[in-house]
Amino acid sequence: QVQLVESGGGLVQAGGSLRLSCEASGSISSINAMDWYRQAPGKQRELVADIANGGSTSYADSVKGRFTISRDKAKNTVYLQMNSLKPEDTAVYYCAADTLGAIKYWGKGTLVTVSS
Repeated sequence: QVQLVESGGGLVQAGGSLRLSCEASGSISSINAMDWYRQAPGKQRELVADIANGGSTSYADSVKGRFTISRDKAKNTVYLQMNSLKPEDTAVYYCAADTLGAIKYWGKGTLVTVSS
């Protein structure tokens, strides 16, 4: 099993920045990729960014050029640097781990609120 704990959410003004962190524990060696998702009120959860074990990354079109996903393997931590935040980025952000057994583990989420 993999346990994930997110941190770093909060309230920020439009144009500001936040960095989210996701610390993984448990069966770290089973993880293929790490993802950040978000779910805004009344909307479906959407994939924001992901990073594979080899280091390749991908982003949703809505965040390209503004968000950066990265990782610190020594700390078993994945980050999401969010710049130029917009009110439409307001959501609960979830960290997820994709494992060799095709099981996806989720964190509990951290709330990001962007005020206009």
